[in-house]
Amino acid sequence: MTKKQSNTVAIVTMCFIFAMISFVTNMAAPFGNIWKGQYSWAGMMGNLMNFAAYLFMGIPAGKMLVKVGYKKTTLIALATGFVGIVIQWLSSKSFLGNSAIYVYLLGAFICGFCVCMLNTVVNPMLNILGGGGNRGNQLIQTGGTLNSLTGTLTPFLVGALIGTVTKKTTMADVAPLLFIAMAVFVIAFAIIACVNIPEPAAERKDTVYEHSALSFRHLVLGIIAIFFYVGVEIGIPAQLNFFLSDSTSKGAGILVNGALIGGAFAACYWLLMMIGRFLSTLISGKVSTRTQIASVSTVAIILLLCAIFTPKTKGVNAPKFIYNPEKKTVGLLVDNGMDAQAAKDYLKNPTAEALAPYVKDIAESFNLDPNASDVADKVAANLVESQKTPIIPLSVIFLVLCGLCTSIMWGGIFNLSVEGLGKYTEQASGLFMTMVVGGGVMPFIQDLIAKAAGYMTSYWLVIAMVAYILFYALVGSKNVNKDIPV
Repeated sequence: MTKKQSNTVAIVTMCFIFAMISFVTNMAAPFGNIWKGQYSWAGMMGNLMNFAAYLFMGIPAGKMLVKVGYKKTTLIALATGFVGIVIQWLSSKSFLGNSAIYVYLLGAFICGFCVCMLNTVVNPMLNILGGGGNRGNQLIQTGGTLNSLTGTLTPFLVGALIGTVTKKTTMADVAPLLFIAMAVFVIAFAIIACVNIPEPAAERKDTVYEHSALSFRHLVLGIIAIFFYVGVEIGIPAQLNFFLSDSTSKGAGILVNGALIGGAFAACYWLLMMIGRFLSTLISGKVSTRTQIASVSTVAIILLLCAIFTPKTKGVNAPKFIYNPEKKTVGLLVDNGMDAQAAKDYLKNPTAEALAPYVKDIAESFNLDPNASDVADKVAANLVESQKTPIIPLSVIFLVLCGLCTSIMWGGIFNLSVEGLGKYTEQASGLFMTMVVGGGVMPFIQDLIAKAAGYMTSYWLVIAMVAYILFYALVGSKNVNKDIPV
């Protein structure tokens, strides 16, 4: 195999791994909708545990690249991820009782070790295969496009499996997705075991390091930027999802299938990230990384301000491809025992007699007390509401559009941070991945703000983080330590 062919195989392999990272990571936030219904504190805890693993594994993962190589590090990561998914699946078992949440969090933490190692592999590898600079950024954005594709599918699939979150909703409802994840890990392990991956770190085993990667100012400021960026990337769709899933006056007030609608709009955010990354791959050879990051950061701040200041009462009808009221109402009735034809007949001619046998079951789907004296009237009223097309606040649209802006930030910040580091690249990658813990810390803080002051108010934190990224693109990313031999 020629060097060019070998590089092509390596690039395709790294892009596949990039896709897996998002698939695993993006399960945590929508799974939070399930646990949030049982434990008010648990909404973002799975996400926090997933990203907390970066704090412990980032630097060791960077050292693994030098000690055992890129391929073995990848295989170890995939095996670890499989174990983490199995543990999350075990949390769906009823015999665990109140311990199930802690089993789930353990699984999320172990999956965090997996994605940290995979991230430590793919980012420097694609940058190296591209020769650094704009071409290196172009390859990272290509991998990021696939990353966003799986990021789009994950919350949508979770939302479709859950529908409306009730007290009965458990991890068992999303077991099919966990089985898919297990199969993907097994297939990925088999593929990686059979392909050849370049080992650029092998030649540096005996290299003498006169300085630390932290001696480079642009790297130090870059790892702070990535700490904030991952918080932005995860925080925007997570709170958007929670906002739409919340049927109370604090949220969007959507009575039925809020989790499905929230998952669909979160998926639209990730879809726009995919589109943004694809577009970036087309222009990265000509437009500098610094210019791209500065431009999208400015636009993101404008969109976030629009989302915050637009009243919740200003909205648009949910598109039918996201939510078909009649179809979903029939589905709700069928899920609670009514015959499909009888459900359609009920919508045409709603009578108390036709509804009576199913009232208590349907009441739980609406989070109503099935034993209340007026439960039949409330269920009937909610069924009328469920047939109306939900109004989606315009703020949601502005937040979804932020996906186009955040799309290129990850690859761009990494590209700028490791530019000109030479032999310090693997060390820098480990430090870089450690700070990805921000994806757990900052959304958790944002969630606390949302609970205390409201969903939209929490996005002021996101604006502050994006403002720092803008500063990094304009000022902080310049390499002022070119005198250090690399």
